[in-house]
Amino acid sequence: MEKVELEENMSENKEGKKKEGDVKAKKKQLGGVRTMPFILGNELCDRFAAAGFHANMITYLTQVLNLPLVKASNTISNFSGTSSFTPLIGALIADSFAGRFWTIIGGSVIYVLGMVTITVSATLPQLRPPPCPTQENCVEASNQQLWVLYAALLLTSLGTGGIRPCVVTFAADQIDMSRAKTESRSWNFFNWYYFCMGVASLLALTVVVYIQDNVSWSWGLGIPTIAMALSLVAFILGAPLYNRIKPGGSPFVRVVQVVVAAVRKRKAVAPDDPAALYENRCLDADISINGRLIHSDQFKCLDRAAIVSESDMKEPLNQPNLWRIATVHRVEELKTIIRLLPIWASAILLMASSSNLSSFTIKQAQSMDRQLSPSFQIPPASMSIFSTLTILTSLPLYERLFVPLARRFTHNPMGITCLQRMGIGFFISIFATIASALVEIRRKNVAKDHDLLDRPTAVIPISVFWLVPQYVLHGLAGVFMTVGHLEFYDQSPESMRSTAAALYWIAIAMGDYVSTLMVTLVHKYTGERRNWLPDRNLNRGRLENYYWLVTGVQVLNLIYYVICAWFYKHKPINEMIDEDDENVESGKPLLDDRKEVELVRN
Repeated sequence: MEKVELEENMSENKEGKKKEGDVKAKKKQLGGVRTMPFILGNELCDRFAAAGFHANMITYLTQVLNLPLVKASNTISNFSGTSSFTPLIGALIADSFAGRFWTIIGGSVIYVLGMVTITVSATLPQLRPPPCPTQENCVEASNQQLWVLYAALLLTSLGTGGIRPCVVTFAADQIDMSRAKTESRSWNFFNWYYFCMGVASLLALTVVVYIQDNVSWSWGLGIPTIAMALSLVAFILGAPLYNRIKPGGSPFVRVVQVVVAAVRKRKAVAPDDPAALYENRCLDADISINGRLIHSDQFKCLDRAAIVSESDMKEPLNQPNLWRIATVHRVEELKTIIRLLPIWASAILLMASSSNLSSFTIKQAQSMDRQLSPSFQIPPASMSIFSTLTILTSLPLYERLFVPLARRFTHNPMGITCLQRMGIGFFISIFATIASALVEIRRKNVAKDHDLLDRPTAVIPISVFWLVPQYVLHGLAGVFMTVGHLEFYDQSPESMRSTAAALYWIAIAMGDYVSTLMVTLVHKYTGERRNWLPDRNLNRGRLENYYWLVTGVQVLNLIYYVICAWFYKHKPINEMIDEDDENVESGKPLLDDRKEVELVRN
């Protein structure tokens, strides 16, 4: 009996190896760097459209729709949060049945519809209230006018859900992301992905914002709409070149199956030798193309799901009942996700602190001296350009100077680990909010000296460039934290990478919702006199106190992150290396036709 089971298991593993080889051979014929213009072009236009509208949205809501500052700020945070939450839905659709290619197309179509709606709402006079240049006793937008806006924002949020979790992972599908290849490259894919996003933001913060402030909102929103439509056409034209990885089925169903199987066998005794646990390469072939996860010693209670018993197989084909037994690879998928969650959660409060750049900081800039020449002044929303410029200049310096220097001390091919990179980003962001508080104190002191505290629309004689340090620090924090977070997705199970990428956007969503909660509570409980966040006159508020509160929260968050990173264990994986790949350390090709190398990602 044991001999028969052993032969069946060997046969399944041989079939699995053959299936893996066929998939890898097909993958080599498609994809490559030649697909990047089509894929990243779609993401560039998404970021161009999002940055062009979101960066200046506080101006549109307060000066065009005449909403109070706190209501406008919360609208921005809620919209941004929804846009960052829908990627989880898109990721599940992509990983379960649709695939990343079709999910991106569907999301792009919905996004274009939302941009068309928002452009129409800015063009037709009946969809906005009467102008209010004094910002006193203004008529707010009616419910009907706001519902048109909300419908447009909802469509763009849903469209974003199909684009954001899939583009970066779909682009990564086109190139070899194995450890051997990534360590031998002189460039980092995620660095250059983030660099391209910075270029899109730079164009939006200069060209689009200038058009919105000086020409019209119709053209300022129409240009990103046209760009997004063209990028969709370009993405479809590149379809014959793409390497499309077949969806491996719903990742959440597999997770639930492991939990159910472990609960059913909660009284079973796990074998001393992990090799006795159930493995089936043929079954796992579609979800382990680049390598199989191997057994780890954490969360041993889940190992019970892989204990083999006679009732685990379905007759007459003797197929495994996945609600009773799970392979080691599937058990380790769940373990990997559990390990990721504490690190992922640490990004929430960081995102909550940086969300103020699109609301309160822009209102500060509106009250400061933005004149560069007698005929030109910087649009308030364009101040974010300094964060973008910091990113664009820091990423090449990071890759060409910082990584080689760090490599000498750490002997890590990447310079520092993604966890260390994220930690540095958390640390820098604390100083960004400290700078925000100090600048606000300075701004109000100048307003007091010139008797301008009760004139909310007056220009305070203090240069807007006082805001530059906080923008630079936020940009520098993004170079470390955001890119490190994108790199960290490599720790996710191969078949759940769209879902793992969506977790980054979920962190942003929850950060925006936390920001909304903080702003609402602070506005509600700091009194009517000297309210920290007043509705109309920021000069009479205490915005600096809010920044000190955020700074304290970030310090606590950094301590939490350091503890989580200290105890984090990287996923163990048997990575598949083809005969054409070279051994990075020795510079010689592998002798075997295909060889499994046990790697523990450090």
